[in-house]
Formats: sequence, structure tokens, C-alpha cells
Amino acid sequence: MNKHVATLAVLLAVTGACPSSSKPGAAADPMLPTGPDDSQDSPPGGFTNGVVTASSQVAADAGSRVLAAGGNAIDAAATVQFMLNVVEPQSSGLGGGGFLLIYLADEDKTYVIDASERAPAGAKADMFVSQADAEVRGSSGYIVGVPGTLKGIATALEKWGTTDLAAAVAPAIVAAERGVRVHPLLAEDIRSGRLDHELGDPAYDEARAVFRPTEKPLVEGDMLTQPFLARTLKILAADGTSAFYDCGDDTGLAEAIVEAQRATREVNPDGVGSMTCDDLQKYDVVIRNPLSRPYRNYTVVTAPPPSAGGVGLLQMLGVLERFPIGGEDMGPMDSQTLNLEQEAMRLAYADRAMWIGDPDVVRVPVAGLLSTGYIEDRSRSIQLGARIPEIVAGDPRPFDPTDRPEGMIAPVTGDPRDGGGHTTHFNVIDGAGNMVSWTSTLSSAWGSGLMVPNYGFMLNDSLSNFNHHPTRSTDPNAIDPGTNDPAPNKRPLSSMAPTLLFVDGRPIAAYGAAGGSTILSTMLTLTLNLVDHDMKLAEAIAAPRLTLQSGSRSAVTGVEPGLMLKNLEPLRRLGYSFDLVFRLGAAQAAVLFPATGESYGAADPRRLGGVAGPSR
Repeated sequence: MNKHVATLAVLLAVTGACPSSSKPGAAADPMLPTGPDDSQDSPPGGFTNGVVTASSQVAADAGSRVLAAGGNAIDAAATVQFMLNVVEPQSSGLGGGGFLLIYLADEDKTYVIDASERAPAGAKADMFVSQADAEVRGSSGYIVGVPGTLKGIATALEKWGTTDLAAAVAPAIVAAERGVRVHPLLAEDIRSGRLDHELGDPAYDEARAVFRPTEKPLVEGDMLTQPFLARTLKILAADGTSAFYDCGDDTGLAEAIVEAQRATREVNPDGVGSMTCDDLQKYDVVIRNPLSRPYRNYTVVTAPPPSAGGVGLLQMLGVLERFPIGGEDMGPMDSQTLNLEQEAMRLAYADRAMWIGDPDVVRVPVAGLLSTGYIEDRSRSIQLGARIPEIVAGDPRPFDPTDRPEGMIAPVTGDPRDGGGHTTHFNVIDGAGNMVSWTSTLSSAWGSGLMVPNYGFMLNDSLSNFNHHPTRSTDPNAIDPGTNDPAPNKRPLSSMAPTLLFVDGRPIAAYGAAGGSTILSTMLTLTLNLVDHDMKLAEAIAAPRLTLQSGSRSAVTGVEPGLMLKNLEPLRRLGYSFDLVFRLGAAQAAVLFPATGESYGAADPRRLGGVAGPSR
């Protein structure tokens, strides 16, 4: 299909001219196929021409209509991302960034587009030290990274799409103008304190005017219209990415972005953002190679640094592979399984804090961290029925053939920095077998709380994911590379982990999660549920989860309702302590059975997600 035909088809889809099926309650719920020829667990009722899973039914439906109109997975994913800016403006959008994991069936190759935010050229290692209060830092302009989401969408479409930016943005324009119903999570977040700051400052007042008109928060079921956002989307449809990234563009959009991040809290005069027009113009995405590692009979393919999510997931699976998880007395909620999961999490989070950062700016020892020798070494420290008193970062340098280690590393136990948890994730599989797994974010809910005046989108607070205090140390007895210290043009550490599962060389699943620093633990639990515990897709996503994000002696495990006291009590006796957390993250997953061509999806009930496909 050529670009012109695809564009016409997608525009027709906006009006509902192309059919779509979106009945998540009636959807079949399979287990993973065990091989490319496995059709045994492919139940009737799957989608025959692709599927979309997202945190929003409205967004899933928009992507499904693109597939029905003849677009491919990349076209549909671009449409979903724009629509999410309309229906989940607090979680992702033009002012944020993310990671796109894309499998192309014709090439039999997987790509990663790193569209994460980048620090401006004026960033300094100690830029946040003078402000101790995390909320003040996170709602001041210097916390805003140069946004990458739009460049990520445009790059994916230019390289592998069959349509263009104007077609991808069209459904979102209609939704922003006509309005969408406020869903429960958005209604809850509209009351967030991140929207309470600096009355009278235009960049802070702007979001309040949209989501709290007449000074009253919108509530569930209210109609949300966003005319300024619609205006911006129309500008992008007409002028492309140059309007967003070039201050010379006549629309004034790029200049308005720069001006908005100059706002700061009255109590934080040093918090003025340093982003310039030059920073915007020089921003670009990076095409990276994915990470992969076998686990049981599958190969797990995921995002590389500067995201720590992929490295952490592969490490945790690696250290657990020698244990018979899924066997007798090692079911998904058995105390022995939960014991192992928590120890694996502590190991991964400790390494994350020491070693993961932007590989374009600092050296990240990925080869060592994922080497068989290092993972076996870390795994040997885990013993069933025991809690290691304190876990510190390991030293992967001796396992990395490109590194020459000198000196002893500092004892780092882990420090989750991106805990906002208002990321979003979605997946698309098309009828040709192409797959997209896309995690997108503003970082915290509402990002920085700054909305670009007259343009209707929020700016991220992603630079809060850097170290608050620089950690770099050259002391030979306590070396710390300061991998995630702020620096000019550097991307901060992230936890995003869009992931694909392959079996015998064929992709069979796309999945990922939202939840800030809890993404690593969510992805571990979900993978174990699918692979080791033979759960069906929806069951694996809905099952209760836990998260433990530090190796320190006093670290507390967050547990969701549903984890039984009888399973937690033996763990308490081992030294773990627990806090009840209402919900941990939100995962979405899609599965393809190559033998039948049918695809299935499941969306996390924690975020009222949606599943849709062009036909059944």
C-alpha cells in the first residue's frame, strides 16, 4: 500500500467507515504458544488481522481502525500514541519520551527507537543539589528534558510506516475537539497536588484551566475538550516535526516550549530551565540494538540502556533460571517463589543504581552485566528459604572483555529514582506479523505540572530520574562511575522495558508495563506467570504483584491486595517487611499464534485498559 492510499484509508477510519471489533469481555484468553507450530492453545475467537492492547479502550479502538483500513502495526502505534495524549494527558504525550521496540516480519529483525528525553546542554552534575524538596524540584522548569515522543513517532513512520504524520494524528484531533469522557484514573489524577502550584503563573495555570475549569476539578464522566491541544496537533499535521523542534517556525510552538520551561517555583529561584532553541533543534532519537537472552524455551528481547528495565529483567530471569519455579510448592503465590523473586529484584535494583545510564555519554558495562559468568555469580548468592541481609551492586567489569577494572567499587544497595508511576504502555500486532511494543511517559503524573500555554500539552519531569546528588567517585577503594549523574545532552536512567518473546526464532508475544521504578518487578512477575506458571494472558496480568526495589537491610516490599497473609508470614520470619499498595503498575500484552495467524490481547484492569482488533 502506498503512502497516499494508506493516508486516505486511515482518514476514512476516523469517521468509523472501517470496521473494528473491541469486545474485551468476550475475548479469548490463551496461554503462550510453546512453539511456532503450536495451535493447541489457540482458542476460538482470536483476532485474525491483528490486535491492539492499550491502557485506554478509546486509544485501542483508534489503533484497531488503522489496522482495519490497511495500515500496519507502526501506523496503528503512531495513532495510539497521539490518542493517548488526548485521553491520558497526565501519563504521556508530546511533552514526554519513550522507547519503541519494533519487529519487522519482512526483515525478521527487531529495532529499538530510543525517544527518551535528553538533558539540555546547560545541565550540570550538581544542578539539583540546592533544592532538597523532591516536589519542588519536580515541578520546576529545570526538571524538563528535551521531549522525544514526536520524533519517535515521526521516525517510526518515516522508516517503516505506510502512512504519514497527518494521518496518524487525525483521530486525536477529532477527539481533542469533540471531547472525550473523563475516565476514573484521570479524574483521580486531576485532583493531584502536582496541579496546585504557583497560582497566577501562566505555565502553571494553563493545566488548571483545562482540567479544573471554573476552579472545579473535572470528575468521572465529564466531557473533556482540549482546543489548544487540537490546535497543536493540526500544526503538526501541516508542518511536521519542524514546528515542534525549530524556533524559526512561524507557528511559535517551539519557542513556547522553551519559554514554558523557564517557569519555576517561587521557593526555587535556581529552578529555571536551561533548555534553548538549540537544544530542541539538535534533539534526535537513537536507533539502538535490542538486548536479548534465552529464558526456558523462549528468547526475551527488550530495550537497552539508558533504560534499566531491559537489563534488569534479563538479569532477574537469568539468576532465577536454575530454580524450578512453577513446580511443586513454587506456584505464583507460594512463599518460596516470592522469596526468590524478592532476592532477584534486590540484585537487579542494586546493579541498576550503580551501572545504568546513557551509553552515548558514559560507559555502561552491559556485556558484563548480562554475561553468563556474572549472572551465575550473582545467582549463587541466592538461597531458597533465606533473605540476604544486605545486597550491594556487583562488579561486572571482570566479566566484560572490553573493560579493564581498576579499584574497588562503592557499596551501593539501590535507589529507585523514577517512582512516579504514570507511564503508559501499549502493543500492536498486525496481520503480517509485525509487532510494536511501546512504553511512553511524562515520568510523574502530569510531568512537571507545566503545560505549554496556548498549545495544550504537559512537559515532562524526566530529569528527576538523574541522581539528585552526583555520585561519581574516583577513590580506588570506593569507585562509583556516577553513571546516572546529570550531564549536558545526557539521557537519564529509565525503567521502561518494552519486550517481545520469541520461540524458535518466531515472535509470539509483545508486552510491557507502566509504573515508574516498579516496571522491573512487574515485568518479572508477568514473565514468570506466562512462562513458568502457564497462566493465561489476562490471568497473568491481573494476578497480584509485589515489588522490592533496594538491597538494603531495611527495604520494604510493596504488596498488592490478593497476596495472602499465609504466604507472607513465612517471608516475614525470614526478615522481609511489607506495605500494602493498592496497585502496582499496569501491564498490557498481546500474543500471536504463528500457526493460525490469530492474535489475542489483554489489558490491565488496574488501568481500565482496552483491547481491540479489526476482525475476529
